[in-house]
Formats: sequence, C-alpha cells, structure tokens
Amino acid sequence: MEHVKWVFFDVGSTLVDESKVYEKRMRLVAKIAKVPYEQVYQAALAFYRDNKKGDSEVLNLFHVKKPPWSFEDETLYGETKECLRKLSEKYRIGVIANQERGTEKRLREFGILPYIHLVVASAEEGVAKPDKRIFEIALSRAACRPQQAVMVGDRIDNDIVPAKALGMKTIWVKQGFGKYWKKTTEREQADFEVNSLAGVLEIL
Repeated sequence: MEHVKWVFFDVGSTLVDESKVYEKRMRLVAKIAKVPYEQVYQAALAFYRDNKKGDSEVLNLFHVKKPPWSFEDETLYGETKECLRKLSEKYRIGVIANQERGTEKRLREFGILPYIHLVVASAEEGVAKPDKRIFEIALSRAACRPQQAVMVGDRIDNDIVPAKALGMKTIWVKQGFGKYWKKTTEREQADFEVNSLAGVLEIL
C-alpha cells in the first residue's frame, strides 16, 4: 500500500447504513402481498446467498412495484466519520457510487463531505457500476493511476471485480446484504476482507 495516493469508497452499505431502508421496503412488499414479513426477508436472503440482488428479486417474486428509495431512513455507520477523518490525513478520498442525483448534497448533510475530495456518482455520469468506465472517470479526474488507488466497497460484483480488473487494490467491507456473496472465481477475490470500516483503518 506504500504507493497508494487515493482511497475510493462506495456509498450504500459501505459508508451509509441502508438496513432500515431495505427493511421498510420488504415490510411494504409483505403488506401489499399479504404475506408475513419474515417470509419476504427469508426469500430476499436466499436470493442474496445465490449472488442475486434479493430486494429486487422479491419485488418480482411477489409482483410488487418498486417503491421509491427512502433516503430519510439512511444513517451513517458508527465508524464512518472517524474512518474518513483519519484516512483523509494520509490520502485523498473519493467516492465511486451508484446513486441517484444529489449525492454530494446528501454526503454534506451527513457531515462527511469535508473529508471527501471527489464524488463520482452514476446518475450524474450516465454510467453505473460494474461498468469500468465510471472507475476510469474517477481515476482520470483524480489524475491517479489504478495502481495508486484502493477501492473500498460492499459489493463483489459492483466494486471489487471492476476495480481489480483495472489494477486497483481492493477492500471488501462485508456489510449489508453484500456480505453474503459467494466467491466463485479468482477475479472476485479482493486483496483484503474486513467486517467494518474499522478494519479498513487497520489496513491503511
């Protein structure tokens, strides 16, 4: 890690805890489908363990339209601010995320934008992970070679695989539903695996 200059983070289930959002979504599915919440949750969990996006799959399974994302239910993980504060003293910090418009505004409202030097979000760029182009946009704006960057994220498919393919170092934060991903190939193997952002600090 001695040549690292930039550390890039995903947002959802990496810096921001989305568990309440997903719970609300699944409870809504259960209400509309008139089935127990636990049935919906367990179905979603089974999909995630099969490397599928469980919250989307249960919408199809129970024939429920996708509800709006409830940003008001998002919270920061307990370690987020301290992690960013400490890392920003040693590295430049960036965000590469699949997010709706207004990502910078939301990060400012969370009080963490002062630690972040670059935000690249899918809605503004017109390209989303796992497309490598969104990583290339971020690296270009940072004037950073892939070998000088680390990608930190919860999703093997969206974060680890494309970043690794470009030559970035990778840290898989096993938070949210992404922690259930089953690795099947070498390209899905992150350089490091941690259970929280506190673990990122131990590496960097």
